[in-house]
This record gives sequence, C-alpha cells and structure tokens, in this order.
Amino acid sequence: MHDKIRDLTQGDLSSHLYRIALPIMGTSFVQIAYNITDMIWLGRLSSQALAAVGAASVFLWIAASFALINKIGSEVTISQGIGAGRRDEAKSYASQNVCMSLLLSVGMLAIYLLFAGNLLDLYALIPSVRAEGLSYLYLSLVGFPSIYLTSSFTGIYNAIGDSRTPFRISILGLATNMLLDPLFIFTLGWGVSGAALATVVSQGLVLLLFLYQVKRDKLFGGFPFLVRLHWPQIRRILQIGVPPASLQVLFAFVSIYIGRQVSTLGGHIGVATMTTGAQIESLTWNTASGVTEALTTIVGQNFAAGKLRRVYTAFCRALSFTLIIGVLGTFLFVFWGEEIFALIVPEEAAYKAGAVYLGIVGLSQAFMMLEITAEGLFYGLGRTYLPAAVSIVGTYLRIPMVLLFASWGWGIRAVWWAISISSILKGLTMLYFFLRWRHRTREERRQQSFA
Repeated sequence: MHDKIRDLTQGDLSSHLYRIALPIMGTSFVQIAYNITDMIWLGRLSSQALAAVGAASVFLWIAASFALINKIGSEVTISQGIGAGRRDEAKSYASQNVCMSLLLSVGMLAIYLLFAGNLLDLYALIPSVRAEGLSYLYLSLVGFPSIYLTSSFTGIYNAIGDSRTPFRISILGLATNMLLDPLFIFTLGWGVSGAALATVVSQGLVLLLFLYQVKRDKLFGGFPFLVRLHWPQIRRILQIGVPPASLQVLFAFVSIYIGRQVSTLGGHIGVATMTTGAQIESLTWNTASGVTEALTTIVGQNFAAGKLRRVYTAFCRALSFTLIIGVLGTFLFVFWGEEIFALIVPEEAAYKAGAVYLGIVGLSQAFMMLEITAEGLFYGLGRTYLPAAVSIVGTYLRIPMVLLFASWGWGIRAVWWAISISSILKGLTMLYFFLRWRHRTREERRQQSFA
C-alpha cells in the first residue's frame, strides 16, 4: 500500500522531523514505562528484588542490542532505497531484515539457555539475589523472538516515515504489562518471576499485532517474511547494523564491570541505584533517540537523493530540540534528583544514594544530546562505524577513570563521575566530527561549482 510510504526529500523538514520523531519518542517512553513499571512494583517488593532484576536486565540488554542490527539495518537500507527511487530494492531488504532477525533471535536464545548462570555470576551477587535474577533471566528468554522481530518491523515502519504504527502497537503492549504486573507479582504471589512473565506476555501481544498490521498494510505490495538470504544484501545490513549493535554490547560489558565495582563499593543499594538511575536518566536520552531515529530516516532518503543541504538543515533542527531536552534534564536531575528517585524506590537509603547519582550524571546531559544527535546524522549517511567507534572508546575510558578516582578515595562517586565525564568527552568528539564532515562537504560542493 504505497500511500504508507512517505517521500521525505520534499516538503518542510521540521514537519517531517516532528511527525516522525514524536511517535518514536512515544514508543521510547513506552519502553521506559515498561521498565519503570516493573521497577516500581519490584521496588515495593524489596530493594533485593530490584537488584536481581537490574543485574539480569543488563544481559537482556545485551541480547536486545543484537536486534539493532536489523532495526537500524531496516531504517537505513529501506530509507535509502526509497530516497533513490528503488522500491523493489527496499522491498527485498524488508524481507531480508525480518528473516535475519528471526534467525538471530533463535541463536541468542540458545546461547542464553546454555550460559545464563555463568553470565549472572559476573556480578558476584549474594546467593538469594542471584537466584531471583536467574529466574527472571530464564523466563525472559521466551520473549526473544518477539523482541527481535518487533525491532525489525519497527525499523521498516520508521524507514517509510510511518512511526505512528509502532507507537500505537507499543501502547497496547504497555497497557497489558501494566495490568499484568501487579496481578502476577502480588496477587498471584509470583514476585520477580511474575514481572518477567508479564513482560513476555506483553511482548508476544506486540509481535502478533505487528504481524497483523504488516499483512493488512501490504507494504511494498506485500513482502514475505521467510526468504532465502542473499549475501550481498546481508553483508550491507551487517556493515550498517553491526557497529551500533557492537557499541551497545560493548557498552553493556562495561556496565557489567562497573556493576561489579558498584556492588563492591555500595552493595545491593549501589546496584539498585545504578540500574534504577539509568532508567530515570533514559527519559532524556530516549527522547533524543526518538529524534535521532527520525533524523536517520530523513537523512537516509535525502542523502540517497543527493540533497545535502536538506541533510544539514535537518541535523541543525534536530540538535536545537535535543539540546533543550539536555538542559532541562540537567536542571531536573541536579535540583530534584532525590524527589524523582523516591517516586520509584521509597527506601530512604536508596533514594538518597540515587540523588547523588542523578546530580553527577545530570551535568553531562547536553553533551549526551550532542553525541546522540550526531549519531543519527552519520547513521543516515550509512557511516555507522564512526559514532560506534567514538562511543566505544569513550565508554571504555570509564574503566581507568573509575580505578583512578577510586584510588583518590571518592568511593562510589568515582563511578558516577566516570560516567559523567566520559559522556561529556563523547559529545565533544562527535561535535568535532560533524564540523569536519560539514567542512568537507562544503569544499566538495565548491569544487563542483567551479568544475
């Protein structure tokens, strides 16, 4: 059904940006709400339950990171195909991404079945917390196919400029999760396992709704989900999708190391502070990520159409919005961190520790916006390796920073300062690469005009 596919190489860029970005931001907030809903209920169960789920969630994050291969692969390959006027190529990439995502989900499920216990042992948790975390992790494996296929379908809809469909579907999934969480955790007395089951059921519903919607919309005249994989297309998807996916995986490994340091320095309260604080902080970076995904689609279409001026203008307008979000985040986290944290975890020790975390990482919010927005530009250009490399190097700097700051006697604050300072450095580095790209493209256009 071709009227679902929008041409973003014409018309007002601000209108395109916000029309696509707002539903994506809504979808991101729905995902945050999934996680915060679990944490609110589990926080009322115990801080130990919160720490168990927080530790298991890092490994679920690693698994979900591989789903980015086909989410971003779909957004870039399909949007560029549409921008270049090659609809058949876009259709073929839709099939390749969906089929590939299903195979990846099965592979990751098998790996986690074999090594879940070994992975969780990296956190050095006390036996009772480890047992609850392992139960949560095993039950969550059932949702892997839903996570991967949903990511691929979301990328396809984003690529054609229809971000409203994933948003509407995710809302229904959230409503289901919010209804099932208290039922499974408290009424039925399933605790941590109940939280996992509520999420898995919600994820399954979202997948079923996507399957129905894709068939109903007849995107590209209809495309098959199970196809023979073609190496040239798979190679391009991997070239585009592996760098950002690797970034997320390596970022998670750093988080595991940092988590061990936090566990040593602050016990389970420290672990709960870091995992819950990261969910609160995600309010800002998920908002920026919504704009970034919209920017990726707009840049992909306009770059493929050779309209570099529109690419630059779209980036500037996206950055002006995300910087406002960053400054607002700094203000809220620095001055109202304790009140915000207390809404999720009512234990005094936890929300006071959380206020310290938010106060320190809040200082880096605007720089984080620089990094994320520039990431969307380079993703749309198909140069996903650059932001991935910057983020990997910047994130791994946290390890020596933590060791150095801890040796100065900063305690658990050493971890929070390492996170904040590395985010500032990554933002400034991505700003440099953007300015360098802008200068180079201007020089190329000037040379072409004289030729």
